[in-house]
Amino acid sequence: MTTIPQRELRNNIGEILRRAEEGERFTITVAGRPVAELGPAAKAGRRGSAADLWRMLQENPVDPDWAEDLRRMREEDRANARDPWAD
Repeated sequence: MTTIPQRELRNNIGEILRRAEEGERFTITVAGRPVAELGPAAKAGRRGSAADLWRMLQENPVDPDWAEDLRRMREEDRANARDPWAD
């Protein structure tokens, strides 16, 4: 976590808020004492970066049988589907 004095926050608020939005967290100090923490707002659907996506794909490769499993499930759904208008 980055520590910044209150004066730096006041003088560079736009830049610091952009960095917080990107996920960086800050401890704000007054006269050298930590008084607050600043970080990204908790919100659903926050977008990750392309680097985050790449890292996730590297750590969790796609199952090579996934496409076949998906095709089979779709066929089963079609075979078991009932047309509500047919009755």
